[in-house]
Amino acid sequence: MKIAQAFTPALLAAWLALTPMPAALAQGQDTPTAPQREGVDVGRSSVLAKLVPAEEIEASAAKQYSDMLRQAASQNALGGPDHPQVKRLRHIAQRLIPYVNQWNPRAKTWKWEVNLIGSKQLNAFCMPGGKIAFYTGILEQLQLTDDEVAQIMGHEIAHALREHARARMGKSAATNIGAGVLSQLLGLGDLGRTVTNYGVQLLNLTFSRSDETEADLVGLELAARAGYDPRAGVTLWQKMSAANKGAPPQWLSTHPAGNTRIADIERNLPLVLPIYERAQRAPKA
Repeated sequence: MKIAQAFTPALLAAWLALTPMPAALAQGQDTPTAPQREGVDVGRSSVLAKLVPAEEIEASAAKQYSDMLRQAASQNALGGPDHPQVKRLRHIAQRLIPYVNQWNPRAKTWKWEVNLIGSKQLNAFCMPGGKIAFYTGILEQLQLTDDEVAQIMGHEIAHALREHARARMGKSAATNIGAGVLSQLLGLGDLGRTVTNYGVQLLNLTFSRSDETEADLVGLELAARAGYDPRAGVTLWQKMSAANKGAPPQWLSTHPAGNTRIADIERNLPLVLPIYERAQRAPKA
């Protein structure tokens, strides 16, 4: 069998893990996971994320986010700066954002945005580069407390910090580029352009169960450090599970729910409750 034919995505991942990255691929740093660190431990970021230039994904996210806001505004569905829920969301974000840099050094350069879209959808997201949006449906239908909003926002921010979208695109690159990937890796060539020219709609990406678990736990810690009760993660998912008894809401369609998820959160509460107890309590927005 030819080497090119045998170079599967699984072998690529192993090769990447054992081989020093070219300078052009060595973007960012791994999340600190030393035993002395207080809080959750979710391990190293996916090495496949390094196949895709972070700057290009963040630029694409900014454009898609801007297009979405423009469309919402044209439909009179974009919350203005004086809207009470917009003020509330931005207040919560301002408390969370100071704690993001330890998870991803690139976050220091992100131009954070927080907006509200008028829609009955139970949905929220944070695109790469810190582009956050909530839909009115998730706030109103679930009657979320500030602590629960902070859990959702922390969860979505965590997806961006852990570069889950970038890793998904890197995995796609490894699968689709196939036999030519090794030679392109060694010299880079047009790899970055090949990957980012897929035209991926970042809002439509789905994440793996491990990605969702990471986002839950990192979000749990971010909220605790910002002074929001991490135990709200349990009540949030209880509400989500109740909402899921009928047709699954959009936000849940890509977010596994249920007893296992709640159990994961409860198991990690002892790691973040001491942080919350020392944190300055967040005033109500």
